[in-house]
Amino acid sequence: MNVAAIAAAAAANSAASVQAQASLLVLRKAMDLQQSHAAQLLQAIPQPAVAPTPGATVGGSIDLFV
Repeated sequence: MNVAAIAAAAAANSAASVQAQASLLVLRKAMDLQQSHAAQLLQAIPQPAVAPTPGATVGGSIDLFV
């Protein structure tokens, strides 16, 4: 193996390492952004209305005439 081939392999390995680190940083940023958006969506959900008690509304009892 000659020196030029070794230097080319080292340069390619270094470039691949930098590219992998950049990809990882972009992935982390995307995941942080997704987490932020999910938290905003969860906060935007309105609170459910409180259900009335069964006897407090019309139809709470049935009169039967036989």
